[in-house]
Amino acid sequence: MRKPLVIDCHGHYTTAPKTLENWRNAQVANLNTPELGPRAPDLKISDDELRESIETNQLRLMKERGSDLTIFSPRASFMAHHIGDRETSATWAAICNELCYRVSQLFPDHFIGAAMLPQSPGVDPKTCIPELERCVQEYGMVGINLNPDPSGGHWTSPPLSDRHWYPIYEKMVEYDIPAMIHVSTSCNPCFHTTGAHYLNADTTAFMQCLTSDLFKDFPSLKFLIPHGGGAVPYHWGRFRGLAQEMKKPLLQEHLLNNIYFDTCVYHQPGIDLLTKVIPTKNVLFASETIGAVRGIDPETGHYYDDTKRYIQAAALSDEDRFQIFEGNARRVFPRLDAALKQKGI
Repeated sequence: MRKPLVIDCHGHYTTAPKTLENWRNAQVANLNTPELGPRAPDLKISDDELRESIETNQLRLMKERGSDLTIFSPRASFMAHHIGDRETSATWAAICNELCYRVSQLFPDHFIGAAMLPQSPGVDPKTCIPELERCVQEYGMVGINLNPDPSGGHWTSPPLSDRHWYPIYEKMVEYDIPAMIHVSTSCNPCFHTTGAHYLNADTTAFMQCLTSDLFKDFPSLKFLIPHGGGAVPYHWGRFRGLAQEMKKPLLQEHLLNNIYFDTCVYHQPGIDLLTKVIPTKNVLFASETIGAVRGIDPETGHYYDDTKRYIQAAALSDEDRFQIFEGNARRVFPRLDAALKQKGI
């Protein structure tokens, strides 16, 4: 067996030039006076600035840690769909997606894009379709990030099983792209963004699917639940038992043809649990570098988010590692597979 590619399915542009944040701050400051706020063409970021932001950060760590390719999307906490209205989100999403596309063009061997959607609380998801289409058709992006809670921690949207979301699902099926179910900043003080809100959302999304028959309507729909699935692997027995009480099929049949989990779990016991409980075919390598947890673990002397070493140390066969590092990503992201095959990979 050849050495697998190491495909990181969960990367965000967390190191974008400061100019981007300044533009966003000006947009937010002028929500009530948009005529005074910045226009999209006012944002000027050169290719050299983009190169520096990547070469000294994500790309440097990828080379140091032995990662080959990252599926790259806008910074999750910056999506902030609860801010402003539909037009606010539409402008912001277009800007952020274009930057990720430009990064993928500057570093085509190392990055390929995934899109954020211009979601807004109370707004029909079908308004996201034009941006989704543009990102797939024009930018060659291979997936999307879908926020199940555009309200930012107040959960005012219907569950993911509701027909409210079907316009997005129909387009996902048409384009054969998966969605990473990923919330954004929490504006609810009860929920810390990365330590609570993200993990709550991962668990909630799984449970919303478990209690529904969503995948009967969309048998080819694919969701990637990040951060190791939140509480899911740890409480697999609870979920199995609840599904049984609800007279649902076994979870392998009910959910595991459609739901996948990444390896953004930042210690060895967590990865060991994930890879023992969840079938290998449902686990995709990811690190979220550079993301929520950036420090060095004093117990190991290594960065928490250097997740490749956890997969290497786990009790897995070479075939299992191949699937987690490469094979599963190519299967779950068919457009990524097609792009790699075009390069002869």
